[in-house]
Amino acid sequence: MKKYTVLLDSSVNDLSVGVALNGEIVASTSYYAWQKQSEYMVSELDKLLKDNEIVRDEIKDIMVTIGPASYTGVRIALTIAKVMAFALGVPLYPVSSLRVLKDSNKASICLINARSGRSYIGVYEGNKVLLEDRIMDNKDVLNYINENKEYAVCGDTKYLGIDGYKADVIKEMLSLKSASIAAKDSSSVNPVYLKGK
Repeated sequence: MKKYTVLLDSSVNDLSVGVALNGEIVASTSYYAWQKQSEYMVSELDKLLKDNEIVRDEIKDIMVTIGPASYTGVRIALTIAKVMAFALGVPLYPVSSLRVLKDSNKASICLINARSGRSYIGVYEGNKVLLEDRIMDNKDVLNYINENKEYAVCGDTKYLGIDGYKADVIKEMLSLKSASIAAKDSSSVNPVYLKGK
């Protein structure tokens, strides 16, 4: 029997859903759905599974982004993932919402608008974490970017007046699987909400 990985993200503006088999994406969809993710995510996942003739017994694990990001956005994918993991009795792999925004070909400054003149920021190179996820004032973020011009700037960064690299979130999420640790108890996985100073 084939064993698939389900991948879910609703942490920022887009809704992203995918299924993978043996480390390869079988099917995925990702599109702008700000404040509509809760309406569409279950039906998009259901459609992907049906279109690829995947039944529930073939799902072996689930990956989901857990923040930092919008409180409501993070909860949508995480709630769906937790319910599925519990119902199917499969492992749940939580990953950073920032980390899936990286450019896998170079060191990446990954950003999400934290509002009030601040950003969620994490910096990565491959599977290495160069700067742990945190909140930073936008002035300090821009200084950091200027000091590290060789790094890719990733995410929906228009709020900073920058065109950021737009990652394939599902592909990046899957690339982190080997470096991720399954939750001991999927029901205890909580969203990550970073607080500023």
